[in-house]
Amino acid sequence: MKNIRLAIAQIGPSLGDLNRNLDLHLEYVRRACDEDADVVMFPEQSLTGYFLSDLVTEVAVSRNDDRLNPLREASMGIDIVVGFIEETADHRFVPAAGYLHKGNWKHIHHKIYLVTYGLFDEARDLAAGSTVRAFTTPIGRQAMLICEDLWHPSTASIATSDGADIIYGLSSSPGRGISGGTPELGSAETWHTLNRMYAQLHVCFVAHCNRVGYEDGINFWGGSEVIGPDGESLIRAPDFEEALVVATLDDSMLRRQRTRLPLRRDENVALNGREFTRISAERHRVDVE
Repeated sequence: MKNIRLAIAQIGPSLGDLNRNLDLHLEYVRRACDEDADVVMFPEQSLTGYFLSDLVTEVAVSRNDDRLNPLREASMGIDIVVGFIEETADHRFVPAAGYLHKGNWKHIHHKIYLVTYGLFDEARDLAAGSTVRAFTTPIGRQAMLICEDLWHPSTASIATSDGADIIYGLSSSPGRGISGGTPELGSAETWHTLNRMYAQLHVCFVAHCNRVGYEDGINFWGGSEVIGPDGESLIRAPDFEEALVVATLDDSMLRRQRTRLPLRRDENVALNGREFTRISAERHRVDVE
């Protein structure tokens, strides 16, 4: 992995207003360029807002949609990680995270796990993805996961087993609960714990970008952060307000931590594959019976 400067654009997108959100993205891209960042990362559904419901079909875009041309042009100078709703060729609407480099999509990840509990009913209007892949850029090997994906540990395991040195986690996490003994929200404390755990166990960088603002009375808390492979915070954005924060991701940190703690080297991917295949077959047999 090359040493990179990563900018986290913690924004509050406007619900259903693609044009306004594009302008907001371009503003933050310019700010990230002024900070000499190599990559700028936005939160989940940053181009559309989150609680879309009947607006899904109006704001969904194909990956070749001309409305995204300003972002493609902007990516000639900086790589962009962006959240949107993709309309696929067979007219499904899927929550997506895209990585733009030099005007082209290097990779698009479709959210694997839709949220269907508590405040959320994503499966009513959206379809789920079916693959987790790391991808290669001139910066190095990376992966993207979206919000609920990271509440299922297998997704991060797959991404890092596939070689990812950086996991980008895009989220729209509302503020919920009270953390015992600390001033933090319960949801904020849980996310910080997850990010640190993945960084340490998979000896990688974890970049988490969470949105801010209100939709339908729901408050999104922000608190975006970058965690190093030793579990230490490299940068953290403020709670409840838009911000751009920049962290340097240094390959020497990966080398030092992987030498000290060779968890990646010793991971038995073949064993994981065999056992998951067995468990899947047994569950299928039970379902059929």
